[in-house]
Amino acid sequence: MKFNLFDTVKLRERITLDDSHFFPEATIGTIVEILNDGEAYLVELFGDWVKYDQDENLVTATRDDPDAFLESVGVETIYPHQLRLVKPARETVGIRAQLLSVLEGMPESMLAEVTNFAEFLQQKSTSGFC
Repeated sequence: MKFNLFDTVKLRERITLDDSHFFPEATIGTIVEILNDGEAYLVELFGDWVKYDQDENLVTATRDDPDAFLESVGVETIYPHQLRLVKPARETVGIRAQLLSVLEGMPESMLAEVTNFAEFLQQKSTSGFC
């Protein structure tokens, strides 16, 4: 399976980093870079829900706490067979963010074509033909 930038994924298996560190199966992450056209992915992996206390220390929190966020525990290279899709990017980030991520990887010649098409669509929408 090919994954897209910003897809939410879950590890299918334990990923060992070294003798004493690992990411357990079912660790949640987000695709942050696609390597070699999907041969591997850089995945930001997350731990528990945390928040900062009054002394600016990270403390355990619940998902319902408005100040809580998922603690980032690392960015690792993960292979497709080690990942399971939880939620596609189109459901977690807006369409504009998704479009920007696609545009970042395009060569200039293709960007010109995309720009021309976008301008065509804009003109079409303002002229009442949509």
